[in-house]
Amino acid sequence: MANIIHHPSWKINENEVTPEHTFRNRRDFLKTMGIGSLAFAGLSGGAWAQESSGMSPLPAYTGNPDFADAGRPNTVEELTTTFNNFYEFGFSKSAPAHNAKGFSLDPYTLKIGGLVDKPTELDLDQIETLSLQERVYRFRCVEAWGMTVPWIGVPLSKIIQLAKPKSSAKYVAFKTFYDPERAVGQKDTRYRWPYYEGLRLDEAMNDLAFIATGHYGKRLAPQSGTPLRLVLPWKYGYKGPKSIVEMMFTDKEPKTFWNDANPSEYKFYSNVDPQVPHPRWSQAKERWLGEGEKAHATEWYNGYGEQVAELYADMPRNLY
Repeated sequence: MANIIHHPSWKINENEVTPEHTFRNRRDFLKTMGIGSLAFAGLSGGAWAQESSGMSPLPAYTGNPDFADAGRPNTVEELTTTFNNFYEFGFSKSAPAHNAKGFSLDPYTLKIGGLVDKPTELDLDQIETLSLQERVYRFRCVEAWGMTVPWIGVPLSKIIQLAKPKSSAKYVAFKTFYDPERAVGQKDTRYRWPYYEGLRLDEAMNDLAFIATGHYGKRLAPQSGTPLRLVLPWKYGYKGPKSIVEMMFTDKEPKTFWNDANPSEYKFYSNVDPQVPHPRWSQAKERWLGEGEKAHATEWYNGYGEQVAELYADMPRNLY
């Protein structure tokens, strides 16, 4: 099946189309979604944040037919950009949309080093020449809620191949930005900032591993991880750091932010598994954003077992 070119200045899925007058009246829009006057009202969502921050539009991208449909409806954009875990900008779900408004890392550079033959630095334009495409992925938070998002970006493997990891490289570590003057959450000394994460190299090279620079046909909103974030649909969401500035290859398992903060609750692999509960709640069911109850059965690897189960064939299933 041939790829289809999308033009992000106007691209939108038919099931997401909202009348223009309703779209521009956020209160009415939220009412049409059954949200009423919840805390989402009055916050900046993706479209408004992009307009106000002056972010450049995405270049043209292709639709990947293998990931054109996640098997369930896409989550409304307004929900995904007003219900965020991004502790750098506050610890409530609504705080990042307010506190990150206008945030950018322009001019942006991604530093790549460690055990590689070609240490390099890439700007956003260089990254987006590496097969920019849209992929619709299911997303699962460790807090037992989920969403479905049309991400735009490039396969992580494309970036890794540029750096040419040495044969001794077994892992890749990610580090995000550090700017406590603009990111108020980074003033909280309970945590070791900046945020850091890691993957086994074969996980990072898996076709599902994705570097997103946009969603819903436009650049990532600041609260969603501008200018780029890691998306790993078979893992819990905290494994996908936002606003990444560095990738380093290593022969040792890297430290990770939440495992250091609370090792009894957050493990290195953190694959979605309905049979392995969080110490404080079950993972057997999940709530989709916009719904009030955990009405959906959690799927092992979030439904992506066919693509990733082989990575863990020689390991115990208890990977949480």
